[in-house]
Amino acid sequence: MQHEITKPQRLLDENGNIKEPGFAKKMLYEYHRSDVKAKNWRIKEWDYYYIGNQHYGLALTIGDNGFAGALSTSILEFDKPYDVTKTALVVFPLGKMNLPETSEKGTTKWTQDKSSYSFENDGKVRHLKGTHAKFDGDNALTFDITLSDFPEESMVIATPFDKNAHFYFNQKINCMRAEGVVKCGNKEWKFDKSDSMGTLDWGRGVWTYDNTWYWGNGNGIVNGKPFGFNIGYGFGNTSAASENMLFYNGKSHKLDEVTFNIPVKNGKDDYMSPWTFTSNDGRFEMNFTPILDRQAPLNVGVICMLPHQVFGKFNGKAILDDGTVIEVKDMVGFAEKVHNKW
Repeated sequence: MQHEITKPQRLLDENGNIKEPGFAKKMLYEYHRSDVKAKNWRIKEWDYYYIGNQHYGLALTIGDNGFAGALSTSILEFDKPYDVTKTALVVFPLGKMNLPETSEKGTTKWTQDKSSYSFENDGKVRHLKGTHAKFDGDNALTFDITLSDFPEESMVIATPFDKNAHFYFNQKINCMRAEGVVKCGNKEWKFDKSDSMGTLDWGRGVWTYDNTWYWGNGNGIVNGKPFGFNIGYGFGNTSAASENMLFYNGKSHKLDEVTFNIPVKNGKDDYMSPWTFTSNDGRFEMNFTPILDRQAPLNVGVICMLPHQVFGKFNGKAILDDGTVIEVKDMVGFAEKVHNKW
């Protein structure tokens, strides 16, 4: 079942549960932190951006997970695999980071341990700028990126967990045009609108303590037009809608179920061997050749975040709502498996 929301409505009811689970192609739900029926330390809110092209990428996060927050930056290179991730931790922010209640407009910003990030959004342009101290030895990393040409449609999903007052509310915006520069010491990474795009992962919710999710995302140019996809599961009870969607020339095309086929070797996931992706409706069939496995684990007893975010090349086909077949060739994107106890 794929239940589409087509009219504006408040996200949560008086008990803190999602009023009407489903998906939308625009931000029609209204999220209010005051409606959440959970302790501050259980509420999780984040703005995550990925900016990339075929050669390198930048990932940025401002996150307030209640008991802990973070400013995090990753630099990734694909021609000769290389990645660095650095994180400035915020102890018990408990909502003090004041992340916006809507993705439509607003500023997300925070300073921690001489690192300072600001994500500004006036509704037409997103301006990401900041400094991460001691990113490479004593060298700070600076970034100044603008995202524009917002697509008309995106992926919005409201997903309950099978536990009272627990939910995941999320928007993915793909195919934003990106330009700007990242600098660290004598290194520089430039992004140009002609070949670089950005994705926003905007998340708000109350999660169960122990969960594992799968998420994949990619952007590129196909037949001269922007094309992207978002795939995933493990984010709660998705019986009303999955978060699988294609994006082509500004429009969203809903998919049903997509399965990540991660190879296994000696009883463990073999992330750097080729993967495949299959769909129950035959509309997303991909091969995935890994380039690098970005890992930034946090494991402190009762709290752990164990991610494997694998970047690589997608090859295969995706089928739009009208039956148009999109042939994907060597598109750089990522697919991840993340285990959290939080």
